[in-house]
Amino acid sequence: KAAGSPRGAVLTRRGITLRVLLRDGFLEPAHGVLSIYYLGKKFVGDLGADGTITWQETGQVFNSPSAWATHCKRLVNPAKKSGCGWASVRYKGQKLDQYKAAWLRKNQPNAAPVEEVSWLLPGVPPRCGLPSEGEEEEMPEEEEEEASREGRGPVQEVVAAKKLEERSKKQQCKSLVEPAGTDHGHPAKRLESKPRVPVRYCTLGTRDSARNPQTLVEVTSFAAINKFQPFNVAISSNVLLLLDFHSHLTRSEVVGYLGGRWDTNTQLLTVLRAFPCRTRLGDAEAAGTVEEEPRLPCLAGPYYHGNPGVESKIAPFWVMPPPEQRPNDYGIPMEVEVAYIQDGFLTNDVLQEMTLLVEFYKGAPDLVKFQDLWTQDQTYLDKLKGSLASRTPKDQSFAHILEQIYSLLKLSS
Repeated sequence: KAAGSPRGAVLTRRGITLRVLLRDGFLEPAHGVLSIYYLGKKFVGDLGADGTITWQETGQVFNSPSAWATHCKRLVNPAKKSGCGWASVRYKGQKLDQYKAAWLRKNQPNAAPVEEVSWLLPGVPPRCGLPSEGEEEEMPEEEEEEASREGRGPVQEVVAAKKLEERSKKQQCKSLVEPAGTDHGHPAKRLESKPRVPVRYCTLGTRDSARNPQTLVEVTSFAAINKFQPFNVAISSNVLLLLDFHSHLTRSEVVGYLGGRWDTNTQLLTVLRAFPCRTRLGDAEAAGTVEEEPRLPCLAGPYYHGNPGVESKIAPFWVMPPPEQRPNDYGIPMEVEVAYIQDGFLTNDVLQEMTLLVEFYKGAPDLVKFQDLWTQDQTYLDKLKGSLASRTPKDQSFAHILEQIYSLLKLSS
């Protein structure tokens, strides 16, 4: 509508579309200029001259920001009801609703944005953006990266962002109730002789170069911060067996890589291989190298005093990146629910890795003495066998090889 048109005409006809912004020179068609950041995942799209959006990953074409944002967010979070497209999709780094607001200021300078009115009414939540042609009105987002809305005054926007941050921090603090002796931080690790006490995420603040990079941080659950786990995880029993075996060998922390397959359609991460890193006692620099960008680590506490059973406690977690508007925050370590896949047999690479680990730790000062008593009637070797039993395939053809590895452990210690 031309300047001076009745405000109601724009709202009812929902005439502000990507086509309008392209036509009036607010946007230009180009490859890779559109993006969405959602729960740690980035989506990139091309803007067509006709106002359509092509998702680069699949080539799918969408007719509006809302349609694209809803589709992408439902891949990460199937329970998502709307995409808040104009507040979620960015054009060259700036949210589309800012371009819509610029169009309104130029073409309707005397009309107050509807979001500004609704934000000031008590008990009325702001909309995700002014509805556009062909789109349904969308309810406000809960995600941090979409906290700022078109039409808020500077004071309200700062207050709202601060309240959101405080609420998030409070929820995290309330949810962190794990025992102080829980060991968190490195993939496939175990307690040292002098346990470190983990800290709560809400006490970390922003990134600080003076902070010890070995600081342990308690994990929290997705439910505690009102989110869904954005992907599914399945782990092979052979992976758990090798991870558990490695953790039992030494009184020091151990690290390693996990590898597998990612299915975009089902959002399923299947962990199929474990690659133990053979590093020496106190080699913090080498350990840090393999942990600079953790994806899906696992923690194993074979001798954790809080677990009276023989079987090790293994806890997978994912470090969720900080929200985009707070890039200097630390990532949040999130507890991950997984499904376990029982392998039919032990693969040769697992047996070879076990043998190499025994050879590596042979004679080391931090090697566990497997002939010593773990409890009154069980040795450390008995404990190791008992923990691995639940992760060993039913096929007994490799049992004699495992016994040979156990014999090597006895000799090594």
